[in-house]
Formats: sequence, C-alpha cells, structure tokens
Amino acid sequence: MRIEDEPAFVLHARAWRETSLLVEVLTEQYGRIGVLARGVSSPRSQALRAALQPLQWIRLTAVQRGELAQLRGAEALDAAPRLTGEAMLAGFYINELMMRLAPRQDPLPELYDHYAQVRARLRDGEPLAWTLRRFERDLLEALGFGFDLLHGSDEEPVDPAARYELDPQEGPRRLLSDRGVDQRRGTATGSALLALAADEMPGAEDLGSLRRPIRAVLMHHLGGRGLKSWEMLEDLARRRT
Repeated sequence: MRIEDEPAFVLHARAWRETSLLVEVLTEQYGRIGVLARGVSSPRSQALRAALQPLQWIRLTAVQRGELAQLRGAEALDAAPRLTGEAMLAGFYINELMMRLAPRQDPLPELYDHYAQVRARLRDGEPLAWTLRRFERDLLEALGFGFDLLHGSDEEPVDPAARYELDPQEGPRRLLSDRGVDQRRGTATGSALLALAADEMPGAEDLGSLRRPIRAVLMHHLGGRGLKSWEMLEDLARRRT
C-alpha cells in the first residue's frame, strides 16, 4: 500500500542502526503507523531528520509493507512547538500516552484532531493542567473508553457538592460521606466533573481534584503499567519540596 502526501504528527523517533530512524506517526487516514526512515544521518538529509522529531507536523509519502512503512519522503508543514520546562514534559506525556494507547493502523480521525488541538494549546501556552485534563478526556472518548460525566454510576445527576471516584467502566461513583481523608484524595469534585463535561475550566481546587482519578482510569487502560512521564513529574515535584 502506498501512502501519498499524508498529513501526520510525529510521536516518537529513535535511531536504528547507524544511519536510519524508526519513527512513530499519527496519520489522519491510517491512524498510528511505524515508519522506517533510511539514511537520514547525512548532512544532505538534515532537513528531513529535523522534520522527523516529536511534535512535528509533517506531510509524508511511504510504502506500507508488513508492520513498518518505508519512508519515501517527508516535509514539515509548520514549526514544531518550542516547549520548555513543564510544557516540554507535558509534550512528552501526551506522546507517551499516544504510543501506549493508540492502536496501530486503526484510523481515528477524531483522535488526530484532538492531538492537533492539544499541540496547539501547548504551543500557545494555555493553562497546562487544564490542557492535559481536556486531552485525557478526549483521548479516552476517541478510543471508546469515555463515559458520562453528567451522571453517576447510579444514573443520578452528578452533584456539584459531592465527590466521586471514576470507575473505568461505570464512570463517576459517588463517594460516601463517611470515607476517610486519604480515600477522598483520589476523588474528583462533582463541580469539576460537570466543568469538564461542559469544557469550562474549573477553579484551581476543583481542577486539581481531577488529576488522580483520571490517572487511575488511564492506569487501568494501560494494563497497570505506568508511564515514564509520570515518574518524571513525581521526581520534579519531590525536588521542589
């Protein structure tokens, strides 16, 4: 199969042998695919190698044979976001999520659009925590793992004054009022869930309550094996204390 002039985002690239790269890209029509880019280490291939860096938006031509496509050409369609500090780590995080959860060779146009949106939000310096929570919500939805944020597992409307666990299959599960403080730490406020459903950024405390329960849902779909980016974030937090 020939892939001709296909828009794609570069998710990951690593050296292969002495002169080549193994690249993972998210394409608009073919989903996530692996691409072998041969002979990109020469000075004449500098522009091509630069185009094959993570977060870059490209147009590529390749021939799909078996598991890997053979790259025939690629060009950058814009300048990749120039991220630093926590934003750079966030970029690594979204790419790692895509590499772990997005299936190979399964067209998901909505996921392609969501990736374009989160990339633009990182580039524009939008609030980082809110940017990531929106992407996590959209990723789960595009992969068929989403759930109703407006109603609990008991089918009752989410109460903004209550707290909720997030069950990977059943969605929000209301926390009993007599649960301890430690158990409440892994729950989201009802007002935060309603804001996420409405795509309206909640206040700082409510926004902060979303991180742990959404991570628990992601961990379930990751098969219980965490992400390198989570380890890096935790290490960064320890250094600050």
